[in-house]
Amino acid sequence: MASIAAEALALLRRGDGASAMALVETACAQADGEALAMRALWQVEGRLMPRDLSAARADLNAATQAGNVGAARMLGGFLATGTGGARDWAGALALLDAWVDRDILATRQRTLIAAMAIDAAGDPLHIPTPHSLHETPPIHAFPGLLSAPECDLLTDLSDHRLRPALIFHEGQGRFVADPIRDSDAAGFPIVSEWPAIHAINRRLAAASGTQVEQGEVLQILRYRPGQQYRAHLDAVPGLANQRSLTLLVYLNDEYDGGETRFRRLDITYRGRKGDGLLFANCLADGRPNPLTEHAGMPVRSGTKRVASRWIRQRPSETPDGFGQHEASA
Repeated sequence: MASIAAEALALLRRGDGASAMALVETACAQADGEALAMRALWQVEGRLMPRDLSAARADLNAATQAGNVGAARMLGGFLATGTGGARDWAGALALLDAWVDRDILATRQRTLIAAMAIDAAGDPLHIPTPHSLHETPPIHAFPGLLSAPECDLLTDLSDHRLRPALIFHEGQGRFVADPIRDSDAAGFPIVSEWPAIHAINRRLAAASGTQVEQGEVLQILRYRPGQQYRAHLDAVPGLANQRSLTLLVYLNDEYDGGETRFRRLDITYRGRKGDGLLFANCLADGRPNPLTEHAGMPVRSGTKRVASRWIRQRPSETPDGFGQHEASA
């Protein structure tokens, strides 16, 4: 017998949104965990109903009480980040504790968080001392910014979600292949910024001297032999809330090539597993700084993995941060 979610998705594929919604609403009234989780996703996306993060959080709570593991994972992230309601880091940890015997991801997150040097709010107690690679524009390397198990978690959680890197084409109104980057990419958006991911994001914010809300979705990039990120600027001309900083974390060592190259500054850097690289993208007036043009050089052998966080000048004015939230089942 098909699940509620499978039936609803089949109806959506046939263009029958009204029947899909009626099916899910009926099941929600019966406290069906799968239906409640699906309605929560629709409320995050604004699909078939108005976008409502607080209602989504309530549905995730009800679905979690009904025993839905996917809802429990999303709810942990909502509690950790303060999405759809007050931020509750202690509640997020308690939820992980309640699921450690039923969900391997909860177990892995809880173990990882227990090893982090963080305070009661999830903020890091210390940051590795950076060393300067360049003064103006500033480029700093952070040795050991993430631990090896943290790098492995990001790699493992992203592997099954990696897709060819895309950009949004304003003229065509759709996502298209990125002409300068031929890597694969996966992100941790609003529905998957789980507690361990959020704790990592808070450490990246502390390392960059910014608020966690200034960061775009954490992305994981994978480069196979021959793949590269051609020379580019991370700042976007005319962007009202500019990408003022970029923070990269190298997630593995088992590859040749793939260095980060600032051609105009004659700087080439390759971090070890867990090392971070922070650089400023803008001039004092907010315009892109041409000296920050950089490239991810072609990988010669092996597979390179890197985490990337673009950091804006100020927090987003929307409750779910920057960019596409990519909420999907």
